[in-house]
Amino acid sequence: MEKPDKIIDVLESEGMLRNAEIVLKRMNSGTTRGVIYTLLLENNPTYVIKIDDPKIISSTKDFLLSYNEISVIPDVIYADENDNYIVYTYIPGETHYNRGSKLDWMTILIRELFTKYKKINNDTSWGRVNGIHRSTWSDFNNISFKLAHESIGNHLPNGDHRRVKELVEKLRDYHNKEEKYYLHGDTGIHNFVYHSNKLVGVIDPSPLIGPRIYDFTYAFCSSPDSLNIETLLPLFALWKVNTPFTEERLIDEVIFQLYTRIGVCIKVHPQDLSSYMKAWTEWREYLS
Repeated sequence: MEKPDKIIDVLESEGMLRNAEIVLKRMNSGTTRGVIYTLLLENNPTYVIKIDDPKIISSTKDFLLSYNEISVIPDVIYADENDNYIVYTYIPGETHYNRGSKLDWMTILIRELFTKYKKINNDTSWGRVNGIHRSTWSDFNNISFKLAHESIGNHLPNGDHRRVKELVEKLRDYHNKEEKYYLHGDTGIHNFVYHSNKLVGVIDPSPLIGPRIYDFTYAFCSSPDSLNIETLLPLFALWKVNTPFTEERLIDEVIFQLYTRIGVCIKVHPQDLSSYMKAWTEWREYLS
């Protein structure tokens, strides 16, 4: 793994540090195995240095460069030619907390990111850019269902597991006609930067080739607050312009995303489980 002092030397040779006082602050990298630093110039957070597996760095770089015109995406400042690290602009704020209402931050996501996603050639495989490629989006969903089922276990009755499995099969009919888009792939509140109760940045992509509705429902279900139909439908009205999505399909996608989210919640943030289970009792009523 690349050493931070060598990266600093490279950035200085590129004239990016302006002979300023330099401080590196290691950040919590969450679930990633890599290392992330904030680079401060004259005590001002200015850049982020991400050091990780070359495949991860390469896909991160490609995503950020592909969407460099989007205001909530950080700008690439320097990319190592061997993809050992990447340097991008620091977005001031915090993740998770002081985020304002879900209706407000989801509205910004829709306008500034989701409606600007690019279509991908049909020859490109579905799934994670750095993961196992799938021949159909339904294959991706089936794997997600199996993983969630294993994690959730007895937290939900067998009837609920069975009905969600049937829902996955129902969604197959939609996905067989689905267009492919180049998605962020991890649009949760842990990757959203908020400043003064407003969403200002989206960081740490896990690029995914999938339908646009995936990132939309992933974001909606990424926190248990306002996880209700009254919040969803106004957002859907804003997002669905020029798309063939029906309200029925939207609700089906949200139910499935919520199910997989409960599986993740049990493993990663069990403190939210009771809130998600409460939401499930409401959404499960829409299961046919």
